[in-house]
Amino acid sequence: MSTSDVSNTQWRKSSRSAHQGGECVEVAALAPAVAVRDSKDPDGPRLAFGAAAWRVFADRVKASEFDLTWLTGRDGSSRHRADL
Repeated sequence: MSTSDVSNTQWRKSSRSAHQGGECVEVAALAPAVAVRDSKDPDGPRLAFGAAAWRVFADRVKASEFDLTWLTGRDGSSRHRADL
């Protein structure tokens, strides 16, 4: 994705990221894709995802499927990180 592809694009990040200089990603809606970049390196590399793939990813995030406080073993069992 070249810089010219997104020069007039509005990038957004989570309101929870505040202005603490943390590890944040920014997203931008680009028809027909969604672009993602590192907020600390806005001129750096960007990733682009199809809108359908992005919706699936966002739904899985909302469902806590990527919550690192839960771990799944190779046997399919799930344990809370605090129980380790």
